[in-house]
This record gives sequence, C-alpha cells and structure tokens, in this order.
Amino acid sequence: MGFELPEEEMKKWLNHIALICLSEEFQSLKKELESVYLRSDIDNAGLVAFQDALYAFLAQEEDEQTCRSQAF
Repeated sequence: MGFELPEEEMKKWLNHIALICLSEEFQSLKKELESVYLRSDIDNAGLVAFQDALYAFLAQEEDEQTCRSQAF
C-alpha cells in the first residue's frame, strides 16, 4: 500500500529538494561525506553520501520548524 501526494504537494517537495541539492552547503557536506565513505571503503559511497546529506538537511529543517512551533 503506497502513499501518494497530490501533484501540487509533490511539485512543492521536489522544488524544495532541488533547491537544497543545489546549495553550496549541501554540496560541501556531500563531498565531505563521500570522502569519508571512500576512505572507509563503503559501497556506492557517492550515492550513500548524497542520501545522508539530503536526510541531514531535511532533518535539520524539521528540527528548526519544531523549535519554532514550540516557541509560540
């Protein structure tokens, strides 16, 4: 059983993720992680670094939103 987003919501998320992925901060973290993963001989280091960097950015944003909503 899958979860489907309305098309507009999906477009909003894709745009948001694209902006994250194009940011200098994201690219820097991804490169740093990839370097560490390559030295650690992790399979698919580039892909794993990309996934981990994206997860870190999304989790950070979620944490920031939670802190802002609790402040009010």
